[in-house]
Amino acid sequence: MNFNKPEAFPLFAVTAFTMNSLDEVKECYNSRYTYVRTNNPNRDALGQIVSYLEAGEDSLIFSSGMGAITTTLMTILKPGDHVICNRNIYGETFDVMTKLMPTFGIESTLVDFDDIENVKKAIKPSTKLIYSEVLANPTMNIADIPALAEIAHSNGALLMIDNTFTTAIAIKPIAFGADIVINSMTKFMNGHSDAISGSITTTKALTDMIHPIRMLCGTPGDPHAAWMMTRGMQTIDLRLKKQMASAAKLAKALEQNKYVSKVNHPSLESFPQNALAKKLFASDDTMSGMLSFIIPEDEEKINKFMLKLNLAHYATTLGGIRTTLNHPVTSSHSHMPDDERRKMGITPGMFRLSVGIEDADDLIADFTQALEVFGE
Repeated sequence: MNFNKPEAFPLFAVTAFTMNSLDEVKECYNSRYTYVRTNNPNRDALGQIVSYLEAGEDSLIFSSGMGAITTTLMTILKPGDHVICNRNIYGETFDVMTKLMPTFGIESTLVDFDDIENVKKAIKPSTKLIYSEVLANPTMNIADIPALAEIAHSNGALLMIDNTFTTAIAIKPIAFGADIVINSMTKFMNGHSDAISGSITTTKALTDMIHPIRMLCGTPGDPHAAWMMTRGMQTIDLRLKKQMASAAKLAKALEQNKYVSKVNHPSLESFPQNALAKKLFASDDTMSGMLSFIIPEDEEKINKFMLKLNLAHYATTLGGIRTTLNHPVTSSHSHMPDDERRKMGITPGMFRLSVGIEDADDLIADFTQALEVFGE
């Protein structure tokens, strides 16, 4: 059968590819497809798209963002190595650094990256990796990627950056000196809240090292999820630019609301790292579709506020086309001691907000009316 060239990339929903002779078997094991955990066309196609977006040499697709992080760390680190990690970090990445890595004899030091001197002071002869998100989850603190790259490379270490909150539409960390970029593709890159995957973008030499560990750990991405995300990638530029512009507009409106004590978004002049944001991002409207804000720590009124929202709704994810709320104290950072959370700026009154593709003025009106419960 000859189907010519398909308009959309096909789904290869198979666990294995067949071969007719030992010669073909040898050829396939060297350069073609064999078994789904080893390689798959859908993963490869998605990886090529990610590499293009991130301006990287090569990319690997994983079962999740956490699968991408842990598999990579297990590849590039060994017992006795030391990692410097941003203290303002996603809760489960915090657990990887403080609970999982020590079981393999890997030491992690968590410091406040807002002051770059803290990173310099944390360097040890055994330091092999510096790790941060572009924008911290959920406080939005910005990592000074060029400064971190200089520190890492002058000390023989690698710089690994999580680009989930921003994506390559906003910033390309490799262009600023990062060696490895991770994305939880489940979020903005997919954009439709219907598939889970993660990616690593780095040099071909490093992906060649990570690939066999990915097979051994069982963390390659699912072909169907990769196929879904390849579709989602066709609208990423349209979606992200609208989401980022709307987030900047909504952040300004929330900052002016008398019931909101603080708003975290890098576009705001009040944001402590606004000058760094202007250095790293092209404009206020192309920084991130994420923000966080703090309201009074009154659980009864917080419940009423959530119930009054019409467009935004609570969900334990981010980056979809619908605006979603998340409460870090009861979700991503629930396992952390309250004093540690507060040091990071995370209080029981904080909400993380992922802005969707709804009209920005409609979102502002929705939040404005819902926040009135705090005046009752």
